[in-house]
Amino acid sequence: MNAFVNVRSRPEGAGPGLPLATRFALRELRGGVSGFWIFILCIALGVMAIAGVNSVRRAMQQTIAEEGRTILGADIAFSLVNRAATPPERAYLDTIGTVSEVTTLRAMARKGDGVDQALVEMKAVDDLYPLYGTLEIQGGGDPKAALGRQGNGPWGALVEAPLLVRLKLSIGDSVEIGTATLRIVGIVSREPDKVGGGLGFGPRVLLSEEALEATGLVQPGSLTRVSYRIRLAAPTDEAALDAIGKAADARFPQAAWEVRSRSNAAPGLKLSIDRFAEFLTLVGLTSLIVGGVGVANAVKAHLDGKRDVIATLKCLGATGGFVVTLYFVQILVLAGVGIAIGLVGGALAPMAAGWLLADLLPIGTRASIYPSELALAGAYGGLTAAAFALWPLGRAHDVPPTALFRDRAEPDRRWPQLFYLVLVGLMVSAIAALAIGLADDRLIALYYICGLAASFVLLRLVAIAVMAIARRSPHARSTELRLAVANLHRPGAATPSVVLSLGLGLTLLVTLALVDTGLRAQLRSQLPKDAPSFFFLDVPNRDISRFVAFLRETAPDATVSEVPMLRGRIVAANGVRADELKVSNRAGWVLSGDRGVTYSQTLPNNSVLAEGTWWPKDYAGSPLVSFDQELAGDLGFKIGDKLRVNVLGREVEVTIANFRKVRWESLGINFVMVFSPNTFRGAPHGFLATVAWPGGGTAEAEVNLIRAVTASFPIVTTIRVRDALKAVDDLVSQLANGASAAASVTLATSMLVLAGALAAGQRRRIYDAVILKTLGATRRRLLLTFGIEYGLLGLATAIFGLLAGSGAAWFVLVWVMNVGFVFDASVAFGAVVAAIAATLGFGLVDTARALGAKPASVLRHL
Repeated sequence: MNAFVNVRSRPEGAGPGLPLATRFALRELRGGVSGFWIFILCIALGVMAIAGVNSVRRAMQQTIAEEGRTILGADIAFSLVNRAATPPERAYLDTIGTVSEVTTLRAMARKGDGVDQALVEMKAVDDLYPLYGTLEIQGGGDPKAALGRQGNGPWGALVEAPLLVRLKLSIGDSVEIGTATLRIVGIVSREPDKVGGGLGFGPRVLLSEEALEATGLVQPGSLTRVSYRIRLAAPTDEAALDAIGKAADARFPQAAWEVRSRSNAAPGLKLSIDRFAEFLTLVGLTSLIVGGVGVANAVKAHLDGKRDVIATLKCLGATGGFVVTLYFVQILVLAGVGIAIGLVGGALAPMAAGWLLADLLPIGTRASIYPSELALAGAYGGLTAAAFALWPLGRAHDVPPTALFRDRAEPDRRWPQLFYLVLVGLMVSAIAALAIGLADDRLIALYYICGLAASFVLLRLVAIAVMAIARRSPHARSTELRLAVANLHRPGAATPSVVLSLGLGLTLLVTLALVDTGLRAQLRSQLPKDAPSFFFLDVPNRDISRFVAFLRETAPDATVSEVPMLRGRIVAANGVRADELKVSNRAGWVLSGDRGVTYSQTLPNNSVLAEGTWWPKDYAGSPLVSFDQELAGDLGFKIGDKLRVNVLGREVEVTIANFRKVRWESLGINFVMVFSPNTFRGAPHGFLATVAWPGGGTAEAEVNLIRAVTASFPIVTTIRVRDALKAVDDLVSQLANGASAAASVTLATSMLVLAGALAAGQRRRIYDAVILKTLGATRRRLLLTFGIEYGLLGLATAIFGLLAGSGAAWFVLVWVMNVGFVFDASVAFGAVVAAIAATLGFGLVDTARALGAKPASVLRHL
């Protein structure tokens, strides 16, 4: 203790320094980390969530990059929509390398009865397929021989197992697609380029190019994608691949083909991975911030237990800065333990993901350790621990020794010095800057961080309000109730900590649950009564009149609608190339590839003219286009802007004539772009038709219509709206389950923090219990008193979580997703029950421990 002698004669900063504080800190830690396990676990859970999510994302991205050839099926690929390459285009591609042609489209596979049918993703391949990787059949076999034909018999086809289940078929059975009958010769067990093909809405059917021709599905205007995959003769770097693509574009500027190289083999999958991982990172950050409350509680409880030690040090001349340094070193050491545990868990996450994500990435993920992702998670953990520990540490800086000795039950209410407040602000700002700066969609990240900060403020206000209401409430006749209400607002009450720790986790779970409920309701109960029952795709132009007449005769009570349908891509706007336009992420998909387009003399149904004027029915001037109003705003388009659109290899310059407000929720025929009829005069195209029964069709009517259409128009693709909605609903369920699983980490952290908050006040509860027992209170009455207190706390927290979560879900659904908000009473009930059960459970367990304390040891210090 000689280091403290005459310290008061020196300036604050001249006292014992960091080495001595570190020695004292490490000596105290030799006694164990009792009381800090919740601190460590809170940090570990948050760090593990962030490290795990980002490590898995990095592993998947690395897999896509390293296996780009296999995923793409080529070194470089040129894709065309609705048409095949012209002879000059194909001849040019043959000069680049070995070319394999693959055609994909959607069609209906059906049994001979014409009723049992399923939407399938067809892939017609040539003899060179696959250029990279291996196509494998369940049980073995030669794929090329399997896709062949024996004599005049049916062509062979390889299918995915779900098709056999849906149509109740077996290997060797026949299935009809278009005008051809195919024989199922095997089940695909490995399709090397499946990931690169994007999301599919039906099981795969693999067949030869000759078999595809026999189906009669490829007609002028059919929705097909023809991909020319090229294997280069010599190794080529990314710069050379980019040069090949640019040279092809320069040679055939009107081709409008989509060029992808092995470095960009699965852009859609990569974008989905990035966005979902970004969301999960923010959820993990929420868990870490919630854990920060546990850090503050643990530090406060630790300092409360060290009052005698701190008082002794200050009496011997230690400065406030020395005391803060001493215990800050302890906090950093313990935070390091939590961070290390979290980093180990996060580093192991890619290995687990390689097994769990086998269906998404058949080639598996590259399990490895990613230092930058682990360092980011460690930085989040360190900043959070420091930010939340500095507040209680800063308050201990200026507390005089006399107050420390005297303050046995009365809490310290003073604020930290400005220096510590600034440090806390800087660290919180650093956490927010990391979260926003590293996000792909910084606006969403900013909203999330602002929402999190607002939740902190609101939860603090809720705690203040609960304490104020309790303070002003009339005295109850029941002694237990009166004591419980008094405990809510007395000095040192657990109300702020409990409300804050449990409220954040509950708010997040309620938000996710109500967003899931709203999306499901939009897909199910809120389906418009006049929504179509069927969509019919690829109706040939020559057959449209006969097809519409057939539908009206077969379903006389239904409404039949038909529109021409083409595929087009925006290649430039006001002279600026589409890939150079700066647009929001929400509308970027409009420019990312080919979109369905149509033309019309009149304003389409399910649309309202919002701005501008519609063209006359006999309009014959320069081509015009009508654009969806909301998407036009996101893209920065204005009336009068010039767009260049490529349709079927022909570029057309059009002028935006007006904006429409489109009722997408009607599920009717809607398009982002509707052109004046003269724009595509003479262009080959098909038609899209719908059938809608007033109030919805019966199952019998739908079955009869499917049977009739299949028999008379076998090449028309029939999509049942109910089946499509089920597929989307299944996808929503998977995403919701994944988000809820991630949010459960936050809830687990909330439970830990809740337990820590109650444990932090145990000294005060022991004091109360001993005094009350001395005055004659029974164990039953004390348990009832504390039970009422915790029940009221849980109820107040549940009400806030319910209101805040409902508000956040409403914002996401209405303003971000543009769908209706639906309140689910079961979510409300579950939130209330969960909050009350959690506070009661942890509170009563902690109270039982307090009631077991020996009175003598407490009364001796009074």
